[in-house]
Amino acid sequence: MHESIPALRPLSLAVLLALPAAAAAQSSSTTELDEIVVTGTRTEVALRDSLVPAQVIGREEIERSQARSLVELLKGRAGVNVVNQGGMGKLTTINLRGAESDHVLVLVDGVRIGSTSAALAAFQDLPVDLIDRIEIVRGPRSSLYGSEAIGGVIQIFTRRDDGKLRPHLRVGAGSHNLREASAGLGGGGERGWFGADVSYQRTDGINACRGSGTLFQGCFADEPDRDGYRNRSASLRGGVNLGDTVKLEGSALHASAFNEYDGSVFGGNEADNIQQVAGGKLTWTPGDRVTVTAQAGRAYDKSDNYFTDHVAPRSHVSRFNTRRDNASLQADLLAAEGHLLTFGVDWIDDRLDSSTAYTVADRENLALFAEYQGRVGAHRFQASLRNDDNEQFGNHSTGSLGWGYDFGDALRFNLSYATGFRAPSFNELYFPFSGNPNLGPEESRSLNAGLIYDAGHGRWTLNAYQTDIDDMIGYDSSFNLVQAEEARIRGAELTFDTTLAGWDLSTQISHADPRNRSAGANYDHLLPRRVRNSARIDADRAFGDFRLGLTAHGAGSRHDNAANTLRVAGYGTLDLRAEYAFHRDWSLQARVGNVFDRQYETIAWYNQPGREYGLSLRYQPRP
Repeated sequence: MHESIPALRPLSLAVLLALPAAAAAQSSSTTELDEIVVTGTRTEVALRDSLVPAQVIGREEIERSQARSLVELLKGRAGVNVVNQGGMGKLTTINLRGAESDHVLVLVDGVRIGSTSAALAAFQDLPVDLIDRIEIVRGPRSSLYGSEAIGGVIQIFTRRDDGKLRPHLRVGAGSHNLREASAGLGGGGERGWFGADVSYQRTDGINACRGSGTLFQGCFADEPDRDGYRNRSASLRGGVNLGDTVKLEGSALHASAFNEYDGSVFGGNEADNIQQVAGGKLTWTPGDRVTVTAQAGRAYDKSDNYFTDHVAPRSHVSRFNTRRDNASLQADLLAAEGHLLTFGVDWIDDRLDSSTAYTVADRENLALFAEYQGRVGAHRFQASLRNDDNEQFGNHSTGSLGWGYDFGDALRFNLSYATGFRAPSFNELYFPFSGNPNLGPEESRSLNAGLIYDAGHGRWTLNAYQTDIDDMIGYDSSFNLVQAEEARIRGAELTFDTTLAGWDLSTQISHADPRNRSAGANYDHLLPRRVRNSARIDADRAFGDFRLGLTAHGAGSRHDNAANTLRVAGYGTLDLRAEYAFHRDWSLQARVGNVFDRQYETIAWYNQPGREYGLSLRYQPRP
């Protein structure tokens, strides 16, 4: 059935009008031409040479966007579907290419993060001011990373500074009594480098949920109040060259958040959350053809939930503290010019400490992987294979094959096939009264075909894909966790970046058709909370010391339940921003989000902010 999406019509028209003119532009100042991506192959590859769909969001783009959260920064990107429970700091999940929210692997500086109990990363608590760049790889990467990477991988790199030692500072304020500040110091040279950053953010928030406890809908509570949020974060990162062949690097990120939400005495309505990631990497390059990398890290996800009201004092409800230890050893061998071999071993140890009793609360995973990347004439090749030996589920093998053909004139065709898997979380297996210890891993198969055009005047990509997922974990009609579901997801993504008449233009359009293919009443229904169509346009231009920009985002309707009986309407928003560099090192930024005060939801009953204003002062010494 054709789905009408009024919110996307103006965006689609703008894209169609822009493409012919931009194709004739001759500016060379596009944003992604010289970007390097490491997540898709575990080695450094120019973005233009990647055989898997990938995107890089750099520090310059982050600052220019004036996004106040990682969630806001990712919203509307190609293949990305964001679901948020009521504004800044509230629980946020991300679907990549229509897969489940727990089918996204998240790394911070190469360290795997996320709660081992719920199998989710706390995107809402990762401070955007402490991020240097983000790499998004769309499609299965289990053959390099193992469990969870069915929909794709998102890797976040904390800030890194080089050159002369320089400080930086930003203070800001905005709607809903938003107060925020960040500062840092960093620099380095040939022998080493370091950076230290801190950030603070606090808001009174909005009423997160319009649900009613009487109607037993939404958040199952009736608390029409503001739900605030506070985040205090710090990061430290540095490296040193130990001679000509050895480099040692280390990084640490700590984010402490306090969050108010609408809830009950059973689930709480306040939470103290901590996200903590620390890791180190030793790189040995004995010659031009060999690189050996040893890396280790630890990630904490800690959450204490409380209930408070105007009558009773604050009482503790639950505690979920999880830990993920990671270690890897990887060797990259240049067998011949244009032919790279990679071999490695990964070790992962997941542990859970909770006020809730779990039958099993720890498990280990040991994996071996190998990869080949090569180029022969106009042909490019990539193949990888991995075997995971999981303490609970035994051996599981995944693989991928990729081929690309250069037509010349900066045009290339890519074709890839990959398999993926995900081990069930501790909640799915052992949570009292709802877990099912008989669950096994989910499995996937994915095919991607794409075109990429990358030249001096612009870059565009077009990808079409199909992903089939077997043994999906879900609920039956009696709300018991079972493993009898299958899904088929078909989709396409178009991205386009260029500079036209002085404007830096970025367009991203996504279509996904995620269908339930399980026998039963929900056969051929859309998977819940997924948007079928979405688009995002960013436009920015400098006028001397002034810079203007906008972000237009549209999303179609979605269904909030598996039966497809609860529909959440589509929407479109427009954000405007301006910047004035009144001094070589000082600038003033102003923004208006959701200019037309569009009222919308991404989950039924959970509100999203209306029109918002923001003002910030930035100090950033130029080289």
